[in-house]
Amino acid sequence: MVAISFIALTVGIFMLMTWLYKRSGISFLFPILTSTIVLIVVLALAHIPYDTYMEGGKFINWLLGPAVVAMAYPLYTQWDTIMKNRKIILSCVGVAMLAGMLTVLLMAWIMKLEDAVMLSYLPKSITSPVALQISAMIGGIPQFTVFFVIVAGIVGAICGPLCYRLFNIDTPVSRGVSMGSASHGIGVSKLTEYGEQTLSIGSVSMTLSAILGAVLCPFVAWLLF
Repeated sequence: MVAISFIALTVGIFMLMTWLYKRSGISFLFPILTSTIVLIVVLALAHIPYDTYMEGGKFINWLLGPAVVAMAYPLYTQWDTIMKNRKIILSCVGVAMLAGMLTVLLMAWIMKLEDAVMLSYLPKSITSPVALQISAMIGGIPQFTVFFVIVAGIVGAICGPLCYRLFNIDTPVSRGVSMGSASHGIGVSKLTEYGEQTLSIGSVSMTLSAILGAVLCPFVAWLLF
């Protein structure tokens, strides 16, 4: 009964925040962000421990696997478009991955972060399951990496549409590649608002980022540290 209660609470808050987001149209009210904040506040005010909440939350967490697999459907339906633009997608994802890591290193150097924190920050644009493995491999702190990955996803989902309008980015390939290579699953979920073609390219970019990141991050860490 406890598990069912927490599942209902989580789903209810998310549905409410989704309604509010659609009603207002404000990017900063992105449901993943607002529902997370509201849920944390509710648990804190009710003095509910994390382990107690996860009696129900673990079932929602389990659904992440099927949700990722479900992204294969738009890949199947948009396969011709993806293959037609494969060179552009692959090259842009590679540039985005290198640019993301160089930006991280520059920011870390300016802020004078410790090496362990810097290494935890390095895979922030890669989907969390892969990023955690990379972080542990190169000497980072996985707990920090989780935080950085979530922040990268939420910032991309919120600021991405603003960048699209500001720089007149209006093609499915450019939108999909930019969001998928910078903001992984959270950002890709935002692409559902831009159509199946954009979503499928974003999914491909997210997958390629994970593959390239698994190679490039350890190499960069070995080269610089």
